Amino acid sequence: MNKETILGVQVSKETYSSITDKLFNLMGTSDQAFIVAVNPEKIMKAAEDPELKDLINAADYQIPDGIGILIASRLQKGSVRDRITGIDLMQTLVAEAEKREKKIFLYGGKPGVADKAAAQIQLDHPKINIAGTINGYEKDEEKIIETINAANPDILFVALGSPKQEEWIKANKQRLNVSVFQGVGGSFDVIAGNIKRAPKIFIKFGLEWLYRLLIEPWRIKRQLALPKFLLKVFSGKK
Repeated sequence: MNKETILGVQVSKETYSSITDKLFNLMGTSDQAFIVAVNPEKIMKAAEDPELKDLINAADYQIPDGIGILIASRLQKGSVRDRITGIDLMQTLVAEAEKREKKIFLYGGKPGVADKAAAQIQLDHPKINIAGTINGYEKDEEKIIETINAANPDILFVALGSPKQEEWIKANKQRLNVSVFQGVGGSFDVIAGNIKRAPKIFIKFGLEWLYRLLIEPWRIKRQLALPKFLLKVFSGKK
């Protein structure tokens, strides 16, 4: 397996190119792939919550969505070198789906958000086949399953917030005729234009956390998880 373990949590050593190739190569087979994004805050929570750790480790790909993961890997002499953000992987998969004529489905978000995100994706990728959308406030689980299966998408993006979206994927993926599942958090809101993403210069250097801190100073308590995380990795505590 192309992974390493950080504080008991598996982290994939993939690049955008390698993970994209693997995901599209399994389409048309009976295999399924489940993607979860991990960052220092999530790993710290998993260290205190065995169920969350098991949930994350049950995924096929744990993408390193956070510069702190790359630093931690270097501290423990690992080889995770490529940061893969959830929203950028989603957009990479959408672009590839357009090229390969594969279908995508958007599930989650507040009413209207998935539709607005789908409309923007369609503008950016005119030939993309968007099989359907369902908002995250739909309560009828059978209706959700039946609607997705009827649409028969290759990729399902789930935006229910973490860990709810991962729990939903794990509980339902065997019932769905879908090859690739990705939990994407607030990505629909960003694509829809409801939430502004950090400027490109911050994204390029992995400093989106700093941008969020500058515009939302109250996040300082959450950001303190990063030095604690790195100290824990450095000390070798499990």
